[in-house]
Amino acid sequence: MPKFIDSHPMEPFTADELKSLQNAPPDEFGVTHHDILFSSEDNKIYCVLDAPNKEAIEKHHAKAGIKCDCIHEVESTRG
Repeated sequence: MPKFIDSHPMEPFTADELKSLQNAPPDEFGVTHHDILFSSEDNKIYCVLDAPNKEAIEKHHAKAGIKCDCIHEVESTRG
């Protein structure tokens, strides 16, 4: 499964909500959270996601009312 990293504002999410999303099952777009990195101080989230394609990432965030600042397909050294 391709891996992506994106960034977007943290609002309206709280740290506790993000932690609960970490182990959520795949959504209807096939997106799962590999890791969620955030800075409350900077109002910024960096998501590392497994998804079939960039469009799935866009739909995943649109459903939550979020527009990403950027989305990039990446590779991991973890395999």
